[in-house]
Amino acid sequence: MKLDKLVGDRFKERPSDCAIDSHALMVRGGYIKYVANGIFSQYPPMKRISQKIERIIREEMDSIDGQEVLFPVVLPGTLWDESGRYQSVGSELLRFSDRNGSPMVLGMTHEEAAVQLVREYANSYTKYPFMIYQIQTKFRDEARPRGGLIRVREFTMKDAYSFHTSQEDLERYYDKCYKAYERIFARAGVPEVISVQSDSGMMGGSISHEFMLLTPVGEDSIVLCKECGYRANMEAAENIVDNAKTGELEEIKLVHTPNIHTIEDICEFLHAPLESSCKAVVYQKNSDDAYVVVFIRGDLDINETKLTNFLGEDIHPAVITPECGLNAGYIGPYKLEGDFTVLFDRSLEGAQNLSCGGNVEEYHYTGLNIERDCGKVEYHDFAKIAEGGICPVCGKKAITISRGIEVGNIFQLGTKYTKSMNMTYLDADGKAAHPIMGCYGIGVGRLAASVCEVHHDDYGPIWPITIAPWEVHICCVRSDDPETHAFADQLYDELQKERIEVIYDDRKATAGVMFSDADLLGVPVRVIVSPRNMKEGCCEIVTRDKKISKKVPVGEAVEAVGAVLKELYDEVQKGCK
Repeated sequence: MKLDKLVGDRFKERPSDCAIDSHALMVRGGYIKYVANGIFSQYPPMKRISQKIERIIREEMDSIDGQEVLFPVVLPGTLWDESGRYQSVGSELLRFSDRNGSPMVLGMTHEEAAVQLVREYANSYTKYPFMIYQIQTKFRDEARPRGGLIRVREFTMKDAYSFHTSQEDLERYYDKCYKAYERIFARAGVPEVISVQSDSGMMGGSISHEFMLLTPVGEDSIVLCKECGYRANMEAAENIVDNAKTGELEEIKLVHTPNIHTIEDICEFLHAPLESSCKAVVYQKNSDDAYVVVFIRGDLDINETKLTNFLGEDIHPAVITPECGLNAGYIGPYKLEGDFTVLFDRSLEGAQNLSCGGNVEEYHYTGLNIERDCGKVEYHDFAKIAEGGICPVCGKKAITISRGIEVGNIFQLGTKYTKSMNMTYLDADGKAAHPIMGCYGIGVGRLAASVCEVHHDDYGPIWPITIAPWEVHICCVRSDDPETHAFADQLYDELQKERIEVIYDDRKATAGVMFSDADLLGVPVRVIVSPRNMKEGCCEIVTRDKKISKKVPVGEAVEAVGAVLKELYDEVQKGCK
């Protein structure tokens, strides 16, 4: 490929609307073009990267007996009605009507389509187990797209669905897919991807893992234990508390607290730490706006995913009106009256001498003991785990919080979809049963952007050899010099004959412009051909990460390039398990 024919421009200035580096570099380098909020077109370099990622994915899915299929992008709403998700999924699902008035959706995930495809075929236990997968365009109407390809509305994704006749068989296959994912990320040049326990969310199922690439710009919070290696997404991490009993149990007292509304203010007023307070966090159910009051220790925050899962429906922060019966800023569990769902976080269990709202304007209680003053209550885990918290596995105060980008996920779905969509098979005894499903996803564009995010410098991406748009970038400095240009042309032809992917820059441009463009394209191996090198009878081979820089005789250039490429591929292979 000649660089002067490459569609797409490269430029020096960082776009003002690009908050993270990968987004800025992909715009500057001529990889993507903004079309609409969360929707991008791909220029040739990005398309080539995507194709290489897809090839790696296909090879690994095929290696665990996956069979590639293709589902429609547009699906009938009736199919999602069968699973119950047409109504239960929120506004992320784009719904519309066709010309006949039939409800349709743009597929954001394809569990329903997978079941519909195989439910007549897989009617006997002899057909199991099997896995089908696709690489397809999807649309999820994200409320806040961000970071270029990190979080978009339209995206390309590999999603796979396995079908089994027993939980044990699903678990065996789940483990095989888990290991295949580790190989995929290692082959894509990011062996540092880690797996964490996650919340299944709208997908359903009881066991799920996310594969996270740790980076400060990630939008997911990852919980890590530096002692035992426990890892989980913040949404799924269990919060453990230890309420040590200190001092004598006090009587509950109503205290005048004028002009105090926040938990921080009341603790300052009472000269007490946040841990000795009980705060109220109020939500409303999306279905009917009914109020949900959650009491939690004052130093902790509500994990809304845990709360949503417990309630079994979506919620939103409450709008507290004068007539609702709640006194904003003064809500407490003692003598709280009204038609509310009242819940208690287990951070309050065993705690004593707490401060809390008095349910009266400008009054709080002190000396609260939940068990004594509120009667028998149930405690549940609604809190976010915090930095320095107790590990739910080893019990040590060794929790750290990092940021990460989710680049893949796997779920044990169970029979959530096969039951709701009436998919059955006859077992060996002739009895009807519902198959058990697994689901496995990887976002292609997000993976590419994530690799760029963790492998770049100030000048551009540093693409791993396995997914780089080209393997070699020839820079013909001073193409107006006949000898230099002739050798660069010859090298270009010979490398292509060796089936090496080459981008060739022979423009009449300055060395600075040429090298700046080469940095933005991030090709792993650069060959510099210049009049100065020609006088020495050599050319220069430099890797994008600067780890290799050497001059080789012109007669050995092709062989030397091949050796460097082999070294780079071998290095990636070492990271594969």
